[in-house]
Amino acid sequence: MNRSIQRLALALGLSAALGAGAQTKLKFAHVYETSEPYHTAALWAAAEIAKRTNNRYQVEVFPASSLGKETDINQGLTLGTVDIIYTGQLFAGRTYGPIAIGGAPYMFRDFNHWKSFAGSALFNELSEGYRQKSGGNKVAAITYYGERHVTSNKPIATPADMKGLKIRVPDAPLYTMFPRAVGANPTPIAFAEVYLALQNGTVDAQENPLPTIDAKKFYEVQKYIVLTGHITDALLTIVGGPTWNKLSVADKKTFEAVLQEAAARASTEIVEVEKKLGAEFEKRGKTVVKVDRAPFREAVMKLHNGPDATWDKATYDKLQALK
Repeated sequence: MNRSIQRLALALGLSAALGAGAQTKLKFAHVYETSEPYHTAALWAAAEIAKRTNNRYQVEVFPASSLGKETDINQGLTLGTVDIIYTGQLFAGRTYGPIAIGGAPYMFRDFNHWKSFAGSALFNELSEGYRQKSGGNKVAAITYYGERHVTSNKPIATPADMKGLKIRVPDAPLYTMFPRAVGANPTPIAFAEVYLALQNGTVDAQENPLPTIDAKKFYEVQKYIVLTGHITDALLTIVGGPTWNKLSVADKKTFEAVLQEAAARASTEIVEVEKKLGAEFEKRGKTVVKVDRAPFREAVMKLHNGPDATWDKATYDKLQALK
């Protein structure tokens, strides 16, 4: 082999070695169980990102609070200790108040109203506002999380039945709006600690969508599932600013496309699961209560633009005007 060929072979070998070493490893963190659609969608997204970037990015998914509570992983985005997270809108609202509007109680008339919001220019505006306020964290997708309902060890049929009820809520201020409106006593507790808190009587009740009540087995330590539907909730998929800003334009498009496809997959699955779980809980011996939501809604709506609101009236009116 002459020297020219040797040099070429050496250059090609060095190039291949550099290419192999150029793989970037990313962390995708969330607080949900491995059995839940959010996790399986995250795994799908991780594999798809690797595939569509020729393995230049390897995404490892960390479920079930393994990298910390929801507050911790939100902080991790800015610190660069995590790269991608699922989080509730009310947690993102701690950084940019207006984006929390989508997680406020009885903000949506129904699921179709929520769908209109999720695909709206208003949601894009709120996401951009969050990006600017958070130092570059990119809201890449929104996933339907389900209607949040109350579970308890006492029967509930009207708002008056919730007076004094000690109910666990996530550790984000707006989650207390619904319990306070009906006279309950909201108690923030980390997601990973809820089952034990219910089991040992630290709280009497909690609120979550049916798929979460099932996955986290909260029904095992609660007698009643009360279909208040007080929040039509969603998860944001957020890519941390330090990570997003390093991506090329082409890679940004790839990440966004994959994460949006993953969100659509999980959303479809959640809708289907919700349809079946009421009957399933009854088979397990739970009492499923279909309340008249109107008085619950009326109690809350008067607070929508009160001192707890982290949005202005113009944003509220835009959301309510969506068809």
